[in-house]
Amino acid sequence: MPLSSASSLSPSRRPSGGLRGRLSRLVALFAVQRSRRRLRDLDEAILRDIGLTRDEALREAERGFWDWEQVRRG
Repeated sequence: MPLSSASSLSPSRRPSGGLRGRLSRLVALFAVQRSRRRLRDLDEAILRDIGLTRDEALREAERGFWDWEQVRRG
């Protein structure tokens, strides 16, 4: 059977919107976690430019991936 896009599949064979939503949320969670980890590496001048102290940046970097308001709202 040739590969085809999800839009060309019959409705009974298309991935559910629920699965797509969960995958999108998972991708977003990884992006948030990656951004938080990058905060640790920013120098003082950049932190000052974005209005954060070193302690605030470190606190944010230590938050778990699950600690994100968007996840709780679903």
